[in-house]
Amino acid sequence: MLADQVGVDAFGIGEHHRRDFAISAPELPLAAIAARTERIVLGTAVTVLSSDDPVRVYEKFATLDAISGGRAEVTLGRGSFTESFPLFGFDLADYERLFSEKLDLFARLQGEGRVSWQGTVRGPLTDARVFPTTARGSIPTWVGVGGSPESVVRAASYGFPLMLAIIGGDPARFAPFTDLYRRALTEVGDGDTTPDLPIGVHSPGFVAETDDEARELLFPHYQAMRDRIGRERGWPRGTRAQYDAEVDHGALFVGSPETVAQKIATTVRTLGIQRFDLKYSNGALPTST
Repeated sequence: MLADQVGVDAFGIGEHHRRDFAISAPELPLAAIAARTERIVLGTAVTVLSSDDPVRVYEKFATLDAISGGRAEVTLGRGSFTESFPLFGFDLADYERLFSEKLDLFARLQGEGRVSWQGTVRGPLTDARVFPTTARGSIPTWVGVGGSPESVVRAASYGFPLMLAIIGGDPARFAPFTDLYRRALTEVGDGDTTPDLPIGVHSPGFVAETDDEARELLFPHYQAMRDRIGRERGWPRGTRAQYDAEVDHGALFVGSPETVAQKIATTVRTLGIQRFDLKYSNGALPTST
């Protein structure tokens, strides 16, 4: 794949369960990609852990890790849509409890040893092992957070890297969350050392030869997606002025390669992050773009 050849570090696929997004089982296309690449890290953006089973998630990504030669990772989150909850028989009233307990179980599985665990959202485990195991002894795991301080602290408490989903507004406004995460990590440490864990940002964008071309190509598809979701959530119709403001000062990384690179660099410096994920699907973009 071209991304592998030109030096892209990582490629992630989101999990969705609705008509306007193509992929509901990210592990399968990731396995196909693994067979055609050699170096690129393969992960999710995100895996909806709340409506899945942590044991099965671990098994699937340990299998992907073997197929890819140790290149699998996973980002765990609650997702930005809720269709998976009724689809798999979960009550949205349990939204917080489902994620909290399942993240706790997934964290226990990370050592790949025997696990005993008990909660309220699934059956208990007693001295259980999960297979396959990985050559490196765990699956690199991020926690995706959309803006909840509690979620930031929880990621730190389990020693998971933080992935901030910034999909609107100036990325600089998330500085309190990166500061909170670093403070929380100091409390996780043993008093002498603080875990050195990365922070990432996941934001939408689009690149074309010039700034104007990128804006014009993306806008109709971005607007169609935003308004479709907005009708479900009671948002007012989006405007071109709002779109341009997000490109100029917000979370849309749209423009020429130079413009997008500069905006990414500014975000990296402002938030002190170690990784930037460019969300490249913004509406039903034709493959020709």
